[in-house]
Amino acid sequence: MIENVIKKIDEIAVSEPDREVYDYLGETNTYGDLKKRSDEWAHKIASLDIPEKDPIMIWGGQNFEMVASFLGCVKAGHAYIPIASYSNAERLTMIKEVSEAKVVLAIDELPDVDLTDIQVVKPEDVEAGVFATDESKFVSGDDNFYIIFTSGTTGKPKGVQISHDNLLSFVNWELSDFNLPEHPSFLAQAPYSFDLSVMSLYPALTAAGKLVVLPHDVTQNFAQLFSTLPKLQFNVWVSTPSFAQMCFLDKTFDGEHHPDMTHFLFCGEELPHTEAANLRKKFPKAHIFNTYGPTETTVAVTQVEITDEILEKYDRLPIGRVKEDTKITIDTSKGDKPGEGEIIISGPSVSKGYMNNPEKTEAAFFKEAGDEYASYRSGDAGFFDGDMLFYRGRIDFQIKFNGYRIELEEINFYLSKNDLVRYGVAAPKYSKDHTVKQIVAEIELKDGVSRKYSEAELTKMIREDLAKNVMPYMIPQRFVYKDSLPISQNGKVDIKAVIKEVNK
Repeated sequence: MIENVIKKIDEIAVSEPDREVYDYLGETNTYGDLKKRSDEWAHKIASLDIPEKDPIMIWGGQNFEMVASFLGCVKAGHAYIPIASYSNAERLTMIKEVSEAKVVLAIDELPDVDLTDIQVVKPEDVEAGVFATDESKFVSGDDNFYIIFTSGTTGKPKGVQISHDNLLSFVNWELSDFNLPEHPSFLAQAPYSFDLSVMSLYPALTAAGKLVVLPHDVTQNFAQLFSTLPKLQFNVWVSTPSFAQMCFLDKTFDGEHHPDMTHFLFCGEELPHTEAANLRKKFPKAHIFNTYGPTETTVAVTQVEITDEILEKYDRLPIGRVKEDTKITIDTSKGDKPGEGEIIISGPSVSKGYMNNPEKTEAAFFKEAGDEYASYRSGDAGFFDGDMLFYRGRIDFQIKFNGYRIELEEINFYLSKNDLVRYGVAAPKYSKDHTVKQIVAEIELKDGVSRKYSEAELTKMIREDLAKNVMPYMIPQRFVYKDSLPISQNGKVDIKAVIKEVNK
């Protein structure tokens, strides 16, 4: 069992400095490189005039420098906030406001935003050399290790605080319960601002393994993706089910062309039965794991290996058995069927709450008298069959789309602020596998607007306005214009009725 994530990574670097740790499209780095560069970042961060344990924003992609800066932060005693450099400028500004961070590490070039009241540190500002680190400063225990910002219902993202001990609980579980190969090499496909990336990142680094990176810009281009993927060598696949499903379009995506592949680890959204069955045929020797867990509980808290027996027994796949140190209960007062209700998660990997947001924290987290750990109200509906947990969707207006967690109300918030729109509702369109295949915007325009513009012009203007405030993956794929939207008894748009209409 690992006792400290940072110390374990450094131990590997000292004992095996020449072991390869990072492969970014053929550009490789060793554990020795990682220790040296993260120590340089820690030395630089320690020299900055910022309060103890203050979080540090990091703007960048998926290169080696990004991971070195993560470790530099936690070695200097500061949690890091990863922000993908494909994000819009407003997201950086909003995260700065919520987190009250006073430093941003600009691994990639920053967008054009006002940063007069924040220190900007670039890689070229970091002095090269051999610097000793003070282990007493390392992030440990209940100190925040990283903060992932998710979608928020009022237009402001929520910062999920993950402590060192939260992360430790997850890493020890993944390394002990998934029967991973020795020195595993992980596919690192998820951007680091997305907590699915942690399923690759720290299990690899603490197991003397390797991260094989498939960058975001490559995954966004089918031609690049299908020319790059066959060249990568790794044995543990980590992704959302929808990303793997996209890879089925590549004829070489099978066990014959990827003989080293031993494990598939899925998280972030529901794994369809048809996809799992297809994977079993394409990779008959590989182990396929379905996992489940909200960002607030550190990546995942349940897992099950999808075998032929599981496929035969269940039409809709289970999300697994609960990890040993965690307890899950079902609040049946929130359910529509006997035994079904809201999934409540308690254990050492449950977050302390949302950064600088006591109201949202109090609504989602609680601690019963005598309980050692906090509990989290997931907002997910589910039930147990014996010790096996099953997922049955959301009990609120949050969805998972292509693995991204999205608050529909955040999209609605910005739709309603548009000068052309009277009412706007973003609704998920579900596939027969119960996954979201499309986000549809149903819109009632203000008086006279439809006479001035065509629907194509309207869609272009509304999309461009949304792009200023929400992430690209949150922008609806289809816009439908209605004479009127259904209104509920309280005088507001009946969102549930719109969702029902979209899925007729």
